[in-house]
Amino acid sequence: MTTQAPALGARQIRLLMFGLMTGMLLAALDQTIVGTALPTIVGELGGINHYSWVVTAYLLASTASTPLYGKMADLYGRRPVFLFSIGTFLLGSLLAGLSQDMTQLIATRGIQGLGAGGLMTLAFTIISDVVSPRERGRYQGLFGAVFGVSSVAGPLVGGYFAETDWRWIFYINLPLGILAIIVCSRVLRLVPFTRRDHTIDWLGAALLVAGVSCLLLALSWGGNEYAWGSGVIVGLFVVGVVLGVLFVLQEARVAEPILPLRLFRSATFALANSAGFVLGLVMFGSIIFIPLYLQIVRGASPTRSGLLMLPMMAGIIVTSVLTGRAMSRIGRYKWFPVAGAAVLLVGMLLFTRLEVDTSLWLAFGFMVVIGVGLGLCMQSLILAVQNSVSMRDLGAGTSSATFFRSLGGSFGVAILGAVLSSRLTSELADRLPGAIAQLPPQQQAAVAAGGGADVSINDPATILALPAPVRAAVQAAFVESLHLVFLTTGLIAIVAVLVTLALPNEKLRGAGPGGSTGGTDGLGGEGPAPGGKPLAKESKEEAATEMEAKSQTML
Repeated sequence: MTTQAPALGARQIRLLMFGLMTGMLLAALDQTIVGTALPTIVGELGGINHYSWVVTAYLLASTASTPLYGKMADLYGRRPVFLFSIGTFLLGSLLAGLSQDMTQLIATRGIQGLGAGGLMTLAFTIISDVVSPRERGRYQGLFGAVFGVSSVAGPLVGGYFAETDWRWIFYINLPLGILAIIVCSRVLRLVPFTRRDHTIDWLGAALLVAGVSCLLLALSWGGNEYAWGSGVIVGLFVVGVVLGVLFVLQEARVAEPILPLRLFRSATFALANSAGFVLGLVMFGSIIFIPLYLQIVRGASPTRSGLLMLPMMAGIIVTSVLTGRAMSRIGRYKWFPVAGAAVLLVGMLLFTRLEVDTSLWLAFGFMVVIGVGLGLCMQSLILAVQNSVSMRDLGAGTSSATFFRSLGGSFGVAILGAVLSSRLTSELADRLPGAIAQLPPQQQAAVAAGGGADVSINDPATILALPAPVRAAVQAAFVESLHLVFLTTGLIAIVAVLVTLALPNEKLRGAGPGGSTGGTDGLGGEGPAPGGKPLAKESKEEAATEMEAKSQTML
């Protein structure tokens, strides 16, 4: 159960939100901005055999470090841990821009990821310190909008800098990050923190990082670097599971665990994290295939495919903001993730109707449906977790929600990628021989010299350059394979619906827009002392209207 948050003025909360949103935007952008520029970077630095590590190193470091940041923030306070996080991210950005070879770039991307793991989770934790659960949805909805903006802006900005100077992909973080440091450092000084006696569970931290790293490496390498049944992949999975069991045993016996197991006794905490894992699998595991459809079938460049994803991102942004406001007004959260999971199910089933000649406008409509589903789910589950824990465990609880969602996304990418690859191999074997037979002998020889039936969907430009009959066969095979991918995600979304239905329908604690129950006003204004008179309804509504207008301006 959360306690009342310390009072900050409305202006201070706006400044804090600006700094936190800037930090989160930087971390979210760096998940997507590099992909578009990778061919240019590889062309200058070399090391094409290791280029996938530029993305993997960032994902590995950010995901594995997330739970540690939550616990450290509970022990040492939000301000020093947040400043360490953003400082580490900026150091990694500077060194990445200065990299002279691929090894240096991979190492510095790992440093970036280490900082990004804190930026993601601490933003939710810090705003939870100063805003009651009842009013928190109004602000966390804006965080969801940041993810939507970064998903579109990342490929666009990456494509622009790839054509000018790719090093500015990393340098651009420096002025924005310094601004976030100045703003957040100033405001966070006003947030009180009581240091408590503690001992850090270093063994538990090491077991957690090592176990998660093994699992993520297995998911990243499986089907790409090594076969799924190879000794390396099986060994990584076995070691990851063993380390996970040892981590749980270690957490059960120490006084100050990294992830307190007692939190899972709360049905809300356990179910919300389970739903986050499942929805992460659906969310991250499926939306990466939509840009591939736009590139392989519609012929869009990586930059333009990011622009064509705008309908989905508009759905996420608008729904996240409206969901946050609705949760604050209603005072409950359960039916928002339930509705979101159901809408995601509908969206996935709609995408099974996608064809090679499907109108872009119809595809845009499908994207909007998925965007609305994601917007309903993303922040409501984090709010459910935060509402179920005490202020003492707020950092660990929030980081667990972010961690399980990211872990679910990693599993989703691997599982759905394997589904796509298996079905695509079968479809190509059925379609390509007949398509190649339609070509003149000279073109047949050229296709055979280029690899024949060995087609990689990771190289859309090569697919688009194939002779028309072969290109059409590859596109039809890819779309048919996508149907199975989206059908699989639809079945998984049914699990998400069932899990969210099991969530307790608890009331959000704190003051609602129509009145105060005492203590801090969720809008950052002064509230009456416990037992005092509530603020007038008119003044509350005026403050809410003003804050909403300024939040929209910030967005």
